[in-house]
Amino acid sequence: MSAGDWLGLEGRTVVVAGVANRRSVGFHVGKRLQEAGAKVIWVVHTEERRAELAERLSPDPVHVCDVAKQDEVDALGAALAAEHPTIHGLVHSIAFARYREDSPGFTGTRREDFLEAMDVSAFSLVALTHAIRPVLAADASIVTISISTTRMAAENYGLMGPVKAALDSAVVFLAKDLSEHGEGDGVRCNAVCAGPLKTSSSAGIPGYLDSWLYAEMSTLRHRGLETGEVADTTLWLLSPRSSGINAQGIVVDAGMGVNHFDGQVVQKAVRPDPTELDPPAPDPKKT
Repeated sequence: MSAGDWLGLEGRTVVVAGVANRRSVGFHVGKRLQEAGAKVIWVVHTEERRAELAERLSPDPVHVCDVAKQDEVDALGAALAAEHPTIHGLVHSIAFARYREDSPGFTGTRREDFLEAMDVSAFSLVALTHAIRPVLAADASIVTISISTTRMAAENYGLMGPVKAALDSAVVFLAKDLSEHGEGDGVRCNAVCAGPLKTSSSAGIPGYLDSWLYAEMSTLRHRGLETGEVADTTLWLLSPRSSGINAQGIVVDAGMGVNHFDGQVVQKAVRPDPTELDPPAPDPKKT
């Protein structure tokens, strides 16, 4: 480790799965890994995406894998094992849900939509981990990108709330499994539980802009969470510097989760008209 490589990521090989464009969490994580001297193995969804991003992801290799297709996951695992004898980390930044305009609320969620979202957004973490397990380093770190809480019924988020809850649970079971078997004695698995971000995938959620603006107002600093802040936490979890952290979800939300009764938030909720003043306090002499 060089004197300037405090995180100890230089020379390590990390798979970053789930890059759609330069706004993606995965893109920010991968670029920071490159800056830290790590070798990044990018994984994108389609050949078209690889062609679009090749220049931006340079100089590291880009693989294509549709995680909903087991044969492609198996092929990716075989290709990575052939090219890289040791992999030190996996970043799982993959999520997908099909939102329908005619959906009658959460109870009307279609079975096929729920199972598709679960497969792509949650089970893919298990599938990818299994595919690269033979070449995982003894101190490898797996990090997935989750959400700040699955205990709040964000109305427009719908089916993805339970799906992310399943992802969070999978983190615990993967950490347990990888800690007990063979070459994976020191492999860790954690989640970065991020508050609302400005990403292209988030833009597909109905009414997301209003939710993001509300979240920005609700943070302790009254400024929205930045994708780079989530990426920085991910790098720390990939690093040997976080060796004591395992089976956890690290919340990165700029304090939003503790600030629901912020004065400005309450005032705008109960008196959206700024000209409307609080009623005068009662005169104790008249009561």
